[in-house]
Parts: sequence; structure tokens; C-alpha cells
Amino acid sequence: MPDALSLADIEAIGAWPQPILRNLRITQAYHELSIAVARVTGSGANWCTFATWASKQAGQSIRGDDLGRKIEEAFRGAEIVQRVVERIRDVRRAAGRAVDASTVLSAIREACAPLLTVTRVAEAVARGNKKVFDEIGREFARFLAVLEAGADVGVDAFCGGLRPGDPPGGQWLLAAAFRDYDRARAMADDKARAERLLLANLRISLHEQTRLQPEIAEALNAPLPDPAVVMRQVAAALFPSVARLPEPLAHRVRGVLAEVGEQLLERLRAIVRAVLTEELMTLALPDGTLHLGRDLTGSFPPHLGALADPELMEFLHAVDPTPDTLRGSGANDWAHLPERMHFIADLFRIQHENAALLQAPFTPEQLRSIAAGRTPDGSL
Repeated sequence: MPDALSLADIEAIGAWPQPILRNLRITQAYHELSIAVARVTGSGANWCTFATWASKQAGQSIRGDDLGRKIEEAFRGAEIVQRVVERIRDVRRAAGRAVDASTVLSAIREACAPLLTVTRVAEAVARGNKKVFDEIGREFARFLAVLEAGADVGVDAFCGGLRPGDPPGGQWLLAAAFRDYDRARAMADDKARAERLLLANLRISLHEQTRLQPEIAEALNAPLPDPAVVMRQVAAALFPSVARLPEPLAHRVRGVLAEVGEQLLERLRAIVRAVLTEELMTLALPDGTLHLGRDLTGSFPPHLGALADPELMEFLHAVDPTPDTLRGSGANDWAHLPERMHFIADLFRIQHENAALLQAPFTPEQLRSIAAGRTPDGSL
């Protein structure tokens, strides 16, 4: 492992201008921070451990891996799109200008620009990835530097540099979490230490998820074009001479376009939301892929079964409506902060002792490509 990341390293990674490579560097940085924190707090996942795999998953959306293909397939196969194509072909035939289905579909696709959704999602996810790393990655590097400096600096002085108040502007949850990490590293009892680490991880996650709310909502609700604009573009492509048609037929053309425009965009919005939800509510871990809309399965590790830490139990009571069970952990709407925190609370608890999470996210060859400023080959 390289030396612990410095503040200058964190700032350089966050300032990288190209979103895809920046995400890859952020993912690797979280892994390095995770290993460094584990060395001082002992075994068990820390927040950076989970952030490694969340950032790697975010990279899928930032690169648009499979998202564009899925949206295109859903768009072409949607029943409403096929109906609109036939309605428009009927009107064209009535005007004596027959057209094949592929030409109509191409014009509708061009007007709706479904692939622009991929760009909007990628931009929102990339902003969120950078936003969290710039803040929390920086504080982990600063925390590790304080610990390395010894008692002369002190964790209290470190926490004094964090802003008071609730997120999104305040950082009291971060201050409390880093105090938890500091307490955990001094604990001899493995159960007490595991509970304190879980509390620290969850405090940071609540801060992070509160800060990310705008970007998550934006990604899941990527806007589609205005129906009137879409139909004007379709009309320009397929009915360029509508003004010269007999008025009854021209009136019929305008009526069909207005009607199908509303129907098409309303249904397309639902289609895109479904594809985005499937894409954004998946988390690939080293030993399996989780679907965030489904309840987690398995059991809590021994040290986190019957909890004893009153602060941890109080925190869990606030974010987990079904404490001590995985029932209801799946999130129906990832844009809803309480549902996200319910899932995350159970995820962090059930995966706390999963050593596979400490695996490196990239191969040595991929790391060499990233260091050289190139997107690596292979699975990312």
C-alpha cells in the first residue's frame, strides 16, 4: 500500500477535470483511506470501506455503461411508441405521403432524445461523487494525519475545525463520528468496538445522504423534453408542408400531434424512471450484487446481533423503523432519504465483518492506466 493520502492528494483527485477518471481515482482513494482507517480502528468496515464500492457503482452511471442501451431498448419496445408511430403513419397516408415505420420511429427518437437522459444522469452522479469526496474524503485524510501526529494535535482540535449544526451545511454528525472512531480504537472489547464503529459509519452516512439529496433526486428524475417541443420537431421532420394541406386534414394532423405528444411523454417519463431506478438501485459488492429495492437477506454478525450501546440503539431507532430485523429494508423510492437510510443502516450492520469489502477495487494493471490518465480496459 502507498503512504496515507495527504490533503494535497485529496484536493488533486477532487480537482481532476475529467469525470470518468476522477471517479476511478476517487474509488481507489476511498479504498486506500479504508485500509488506513482499519489499521488504527481495528477490524470491521469503516465508512470508507462502503464508500469504495458505492463510488465504483457510481462509475457505471458516470460512464453510461449499459444505461443508454437499456433506455433505447425500452424506448423502441414501448407499446405507446409503437401506437404513436402507427397514428402518425395513418395521418401521412391520409395526406398521400406514406412513410415507413422506421422513419417515423427515428424522427420521434430524435425529438425525444432519450439518450440525453444518460448525460443528465451522468452529470448528476458525477457531481455527487465529487461533492462527497471533496468533503468527507478530505476529513478522513485530515483525521488520519491528526492521529499520526499524536496527542499534541488531538481529536478535539480536529473536530473543532468542523462546522457546527445539522447537514447539509453543518458538520456535527461528522465531528461525532470521528470522535466515535477515536473512541473505538481504544476499546479492548470487540463487541463494544464494533458497535461504536457502526455508529460512526451511520452518522457519516446520514450526513452524506442528506448532502446528496439534490443529486440523487435529479438523477432519478432526469427531465424529458416538453411535449409541445417534441411534437414541433416531429411535425418539422414528418409534416414539413402541413400549412399547405387542406384545412380539415391540417387540423387532423395538429390534433393527432398534440394528443400523442402528451401521451408519449407521460409514458416515456415512466419508462425512463423505471430504467434509471433499476440502474441506480443496484450495488455490486465483491461477493455479490444487491438490489436496493429488495429486502436484505442474511443475519447480523455476532458482535452486532443483540446491541448494547445506548447511543447506537437510539440512532438506529431514528433511522430504522424495523430494528433488529431485515424486514422492510428494501427501498421503494431511492430518492426518499428515510428509505435510503433504512436500507443503509441494515446494510452497514449486516456487512460490518465482511472481509471481502477490503479487497482492492482495481487490478494493478488498471491502476497503472488510471495513474497514466487513461480509462482502463476490463471490468470496472
